[in-house]
Amino acid sequence: MKFEPLLSHRTPASVVAYRGGRAVTAGQFLADANRLARRLPAGRHVLNMCVDRYRFTVGLAACLISGRASLLPSTHTEEVVRQLAQFAPDAFCLTDASDCGIELPLVQFDDGPSPELPAEDYRPPLIRAEQLAAIVFTSGSTGAPLPYRKTWGPLVHCVRAAAAALGVPEGAALIGTVPAQHMYGFESAVLLAMQTGNAFTAERPFYPADVRAAIDAAPRPRVLITTPVHLRTVLADDLELPGLDLIVSATAPLSQDLAREAERRFGAPLLEIYGSTETGQIAMRHTAERVPFTLLHGVRLRADNGQTYAYGGHVEQMTSLCDVLEQNGGNEFILHGRTADLVNIAGKRSSFGYLNAQLNAIPGVQDGVFFLREGEHAGVTGIPRLAAAVVAPTLSAAALMKYLRRRIDPVFLPRPLVIVERLPRNATGKLPQQALQALADRRPRRAVRPTSHRRSPRSQS
Repeated sequence: MKFEPLLSHRTPASVVAYRGGRAVTAGQFLADANRLARRLPAGRHVLNMCVDRYRFTVGLAACLISGRASLLPSTHTEEVVRQLAQFAPDAFCLTDASDCGIELPLVQFDDGPSPELPAEDYRPPLIRAEQLAAIVFTSGSTGAPLPYRKTWGPLVHCVRAAAAALGVPEGAALIGTVPAQHMYGFESAVLLAMQTGNAFTAERPFYPADVRAAIDAAPRPRVLITTPVHLRTVLADDLELPGLDLIVSATAPLSQDLAREAERRFGAPLLEIYGSTETGQIAMRHTAERVPFTLLHGVRLRADNGQTYAYGGHVEQMTSLCDVLEQNGGNEFILHGRTADLVNIAGKRSSFGYLNAQLNAIPGVQDGVFFLREGEHAGVTGIPRLAAAVVAPTLSAAALMKYLRRRIDPVFLPRPLVIVERLPRNATGKLPQQALQALADRRPRRAVRPTSHRRSPRSQS
């Protein structure tokens, strides 16, 4: 039977986290985790809702020590929580919020001081490699959460392979703008620190000023774990940015222009991770210099009937990928976009990537996205109907449509085009389909529909 350590490369005095400007040692962390493990109720499944990254990680460690599994759904809506309760009837919620509205038995995180373990009693637990550590969820075509079991050994191997590929500086402080409950944040801002001897910061900054402050407060060397949306927002300000030693980005493809600007402004290399909830991290690239991704050690790809599968390394089973990949020989591939990214309307083909690029290239557009309409607004002809939501404070919907007519084929013009104050991005910068549908269905006053092609087939989303 094989075991992997809960904490790697640690002495009792090693720094595990920075919280509120204070360094937390491995001895203190283990004392807090052991204390919490003794307080947990009998259920074996834990929905860890702690926003503070230190509390989340203490909760994760307490679950591993006591043989419990952490539930990590992609969202926490009432319906998702109801489905989780059906999936794991013994589940309870660990929270650090005083007003948590999750309809599960609640355990409030207690920040009471735990006596730090004496050096002679410091023995980082060894966790069985085959122990179920977490169950992550993605939404299927029906919207029901689909579970993927993550055992401890492969998780450890994944983050160690990623750390080697990233070249994380020794003793770095990891500053994450993504939630610990998301697979990317879970691996890169929590497990990466636990398994490499680096330390994470407990706070999760969101707004540009908060991101700058969090970087400034962390000691060097320091690494920013972020997303293209957060990067774009921070770089939109002309203020001087604090220096970094490494930038890591994931959750959506990053443009070379944005990667180069980030490297110039922060004075650090930027590496982009490719992965999925199902597989975890499987590839990496230096986006400012190279288009192809390089697979992590041991991971392989296989193409079959137009579908690409990942296997090997830390990927526990042959897993289909939702992207169009062009294998580039050896251990490299080029990402062409998501399988669902392609749009075919009236015999004409395009992609959401191309349409979004044309929309966001319009002067005055701060953020924008095309999406497919659903339900009763999808049309009755079987032809897809597109809509778009745009953040463009200085432009009218009519002006935007004028620009779009110059850039894209008329069959892809959005119906409707809605101007909003901001897009409903979640904590990782992604746009939930339901939130986009609500924008289009609401039909606010600043919406416009194409009028110059009335006889063209109606398009749907």
